[in-house]
Amino acid sequence: MTQPLDEPLDDSEIARWTAWKRANEAVLATVAREVQDAAGLSAADFAVLSRVIENGGDHMPQQDLGALLDWKPARLSRQLSRMVERGLLRREDGHGRRVLITATDEGRTALAAARPAHARAVRRALFQHAGASDSDDFWNVVQKISSPPEETPRPPATGTSGAADG
Repeated sequence: MTQPLDEPLDDSEIARWTAWKRANEAVLATVAREVQDAAGLSAADFAVLSRVIENGGDHMPQQDLGALLDWKPARLSRQLSRMVERGLLRREDGHGRRVLITATDEGRTALAAARPAHARAVRRALFQHAGASDSDDFWNVVQKISSPPEETPRPPATGTSGAADG
């Protein structure tokens, strides 16, 4: 039977939660290490380059990139500055006040070198254990969890000046 949502986790739930976190961390660490070893890219470098090159056709407005990555502007700006210094990207003036992020030849070469390592690492660290298609129930749950939550209206706060929203 399912516990009420506000009750503390029982021993079985704690064990599952801990296993989920460890599995997630292990997969991400394996993929990050292999991409780093193959192409000298950090996980953040790989995330940025793959979005700019594969979603943006080698260039993308910085604001759109931030939205795709779900990163705060300060984090994105620092990451992009490091990548520009390393020659992986260029910042260019776009329309209006928008900044356009463009992959350089070095960035495209680095992503191309990272892709095979990324695929091998994902297959070895995740799919060999979870199955790519054999366990549809598992992948359906993962898809459901990873989908954006549906917006539900929040009741208005009463008698406060926004303190209840914190």
